[in-house]
Amino acid sequence: MLPARSLEGKNELNLSLKYWPEMERPREKLLHLGAQSLSDAELLAIFLRTGVQGCNVVDLARKLLNKFGSLANIYRASEDEFCQHHGLGKAKFVQLQACLEMSKRYLGEQLVQQGSVLTSSQATRNYLIGELRHESREVFAVLFVDNQHQILKFKRLFFGTIDAATVYPRIVVEQALKFHAAAVILAHNHPSGVAKASLADKKITQRLEQALQLIDVRVLDHMIVAGNQCYSFAENGEILSR
Repeated sequence: MLPARSLEGKNELNLSLKYWPEMERPREKLLHLGAQSLSDAELLAIFLRTGVQGCNVVDLARKLLNKFGSLANIYRASEDEFCQHHGLGKAKFVQLQACLEMSKRYLGEQLVQQGSVLTSSQATRNYLIGELRHESREVFAVLFVDNQHQILKFKRLFFGTIDAATVYPRIVVEQALKFHAAAVILAHNHPSGVAKASLADKKITQRLEQALQLIDVRVLDHMIVAGNQCYSFAENGEILSR
């Protein structure tokens, strides 16, 4: 029987995770079954650590997911959007941004450690997804590589609605020369979540291939990130200069 004090006032049995079966508590479940076994709400609950008055941490996580729509939207939220929700504040916003940046750096290190972007195509894909999946607007970026296809620099170059009028080949050429790149991988995201190349995407790729050929820099691929998916021009036979 639970101590009487636990049932005084609010129903603590429904509020505190300490009364849940051990394997239903997010932290214990992660330790026994691994992080992949947890739902989005359970992962978010571990990050949040504590609930608020009248709401345990798992229920708080579920409410936040319902309000924002997804984990990705929570990551995308501005400081003001994030902090206006009960149970969240600047400290948690800072922690969340730090977690996101650590995951990006981890993926970047994995790509460097595994060598060439061509021999570690999945690492390249994971890295680009990590960098671009949470962007709320379209971002066009370039991965500059050397003769051995080792990474020299990843740089976001253009922002907003990506079309032939907003991506300037001259700037891409200037950056390729600046970093002494031998080849590039083009990348941009589709916030809509549709992992498919549009006619505009194909035109941009052709223009950049033509411009970069003038300085003997090859386009190895153009990847479109849409959530956890990634469309590869090279895999679909749409890169001419590879």
